[in-house]
Amino acid sequence: MEDAGSFKDKGAERTSRYGSISKSELERLAVSAIREHRALLAADQAVYEEWLRATDDPSISSAVLQTLQDEYLARQKKSESQQEALSEILDMLGFLPAVPIDNADHESNEAPILGNGDEVRN
Repeated sequence: MEDAGSFKDKGAERTSRYGSISKSELERLAVSAIREHRALLAADQAVYEEWLRATDDPSISSAVLQTLQDEYLARQKKSESQQEALSEILDMLGFLPAVPIDNADHESNEAPILGNGDEVRN
């Protein structure tokens, strides 16, 4: 568990990292980070689904299963780190910018993951 001092230090780090960036630049950075986050989540989902399929296939070796599991877990760590950075950017920006879904990359009927402007209203 983090102590209060550690939490305050992270807040100060956030301010110093993004505090000198203009709102327009923060918004551009946020849009880029949202698009990156969407791409990471889509790729993570594909690896996860492949891992699930492989788990159900008795002809798949345990070494291949382990490789898929390791890849998925590594991707989760990367996504977590990127999500923390995105959160810091959005905290400094103060709002969630609208980021249209790229229909070429989004063929699902699922709701957009982040950034359509409807998820968060203050």
